[in-house]
Amino acid sequence: MRKRLLIVEDSDLNRDLLAQIFEGAYDVELALDGQTAVQVAAARPPDLILMDIGLPRLSGLGAARAIRAAGAAIPIIAVSSRVMPGDKERAFDAGCDEFVAKPIDDVALTELVERIAGR
Repeated sequence: MRKRLLIVEDSDLNRDLLAQIFEGAYDVELALDGQTAVQVAAARPPDLILMDIGLPRLSGLGAARAIRAAGAAIPIIAVSSRVMPGDKERAFDAGCDEFVAKPIDDVALTELVERIAGR
């Protein structure tokens, strides 16, 4: 059975890029905002979440906090163009397990996802 990957990204371009990278090896589900990510994580928990930080309705950090508050141990990789001092630490404080800066290095991200998802 293939592992499920939830990609949470509001940018069409970035969402399509991430989906193309992973759709051959994973069952990919997409969400456009943090609130939907929390709902999907509760209803159909994926094996791993790729979470943009700057999302509408509920930020990626808010979504990560809500997922953790619900007791879910789903690995969350923050994917963000926010790389100012403290941004990575804020992601970890919110419950993210890893932090990847945009622009995305698809080879490094694929290796990270495979390591965490246990493929």
